[in-house]
Amino acid sequence: MSKLSQEETLELLNTLESRFTANVERHPDVVWSDVFERIQGDQDKLITLTLMEQSGGEPDVIRLPNGDFAFCDCSVESPSGRRSLCYDEPALEERKKNKPVGSAVALSEQMGITLLDEDTYRHLQTLGAFDLKTSSWIQTPDTIRQKGGALFCDCRYDHIFLYHNGADSYYAARGFRGILMI
Repeated sequence: MSKLSQEETLELLNTLESRFTANVERHPDVVWSDVFERIQGDQDKLITLTLMEQSGGEPDVIRLPNGDFAFCDCSVESPSGRRSLCYDEPALEERKKNKPVGSAVALSEQMGITLLDEDTYRHLQTLGAFDLKTSSWIQTPDTIRQKGGALFCDCRYDHIFLYHNGADSYYAARGFRGILMI
């Protein structure tokens, strides 16, 4: 996708504004006009937001603990169009049988988003109930990744869990959430 048409841009902006208005608790003290000003003419950001939307992410603005705001995947479950992926390309290359179609890290880079880190994932969980039936890969420290592992999170029993798995594993109920700074 190289550029959105005027009609596609308008449709995306209307969707984002409606979601923004319906979920004000995610972005206290942020007004839509400020968000609109930051994204309206930026084709790269608009394309990224379109890809987030098309893959089931339901991007919405969240206020981060440091005061910044960003678009984050706010779908109740891990985005449906980004599941059944191993963690990264080295894990995909190492897998000999039953390879998944791709990796979370590579797809996030192609989309122009960053995987959530643990702190941002935990913050997102203060803004709603997410990943009650699914799980999401998160950024994994190199020390863990070098040993073949990767991290993922979910929310069960009103508690946020951080787990590990082999980076080459993939499951139908595990995807990834991303963030786009604006």
